[in-house]
Amino acid sequence: MSQAREVIQSLYDAFGRGDAGFVLGLMADDIHWMEAEGSPMASGNPYASPQQVGEGVFGRLLSVFDDFAAVPSEILAEGDRVVAFGRYSGVHKESGEKLDAPFVHSWTLDGETITAFQQYTDTEQHVRLMG
Repeated sequence: MSQAREVIQSLYDAFGRGDAGFVLGLMADDIHWMEAEGSPMASGNPYASPQQVGEGVFGRLLSVFDDFAAVPSEILAEGDRVVAFGRYSGVHKESGEKLDAPFVHSWTLDGETITAFQQYTDTEQHVRLMG
């Protein structure tokens, strides 16, 4: 397994445990984080620090959804690039409606540090549930 793939697998594992400190600690201070076009969270694009990602992305998601998860089904790596295919899930706190959306995440690393992220997902579900 490549080092880059191991780093991204550890990120998803930590996210699943709710270890935000570990996840944010993997990010470069000047990360270039892009949410999918059309997503409610794309209004902050590009997020340019771990703090901005934590507040503008993770904080917003966790304020709207219970049991939010991003679970990869396949992770591919080539050099410093990693692509993960998976699904988002969660339960909208107010309506009880379930989120079940596919995603593709593209990651760029410098050693063990994440320098860039691009999300691709079904933004219609996010818009419908998050407004």
